Amino acid sequence: MVIVREIQPEMLYDIRHAILRPHQPYEACIYDTDNDAGAFHVGAFHQEKLISIASFYVEKHPDLSYKSQYRLRAMATLPEHRQLGAGRAVVQFAEGRIKDNQAEILWCMGRTNVQGYYEKLGFQAYGEVFDYPPIGPHIVMYKELF
Repeated sequence: MVIVREIQPEMLYDIRHAILRPHQPYEACIYDTDNDAGAFHVGAFHQEKLISIASFYVEKHPDLSYKSQYRLRAMATLPEHRQLGAGRAVVQFAEGRIKDNQAEILWCMGRTNVQGYYEKLGFQAYGEVFDYPPIGPHIVMYKELF
């Protein structure tokens, strides 16, 4: 069973570093936006261990014309727990809060190797694949929330 709840930014950093930025300094996992107004962070726990994370920010994508937008950033699940539905549970939990804030869409810059995963969560691709140094190829994905 997976338990999902909001968490403090400091709880994210170990998983962010291990999964998303292992070849970068630990400080690269601490984002300037983590404590911005409207930002929140969600974690999934299995047997009281944090296994999946994601961060959500009030941020407009310059090419998407929706009035109220949230950005999903730094979503990661520990590899040994990827079949528990934790990532899906984290996104669904956050979508509820984002809808309560009257946002129209949730968007992200997803790595191309997980584009199919985002599509299973209801996201669709926008635009072309681009390089996001030093991480690699990404694509903008978005999901309407109305």
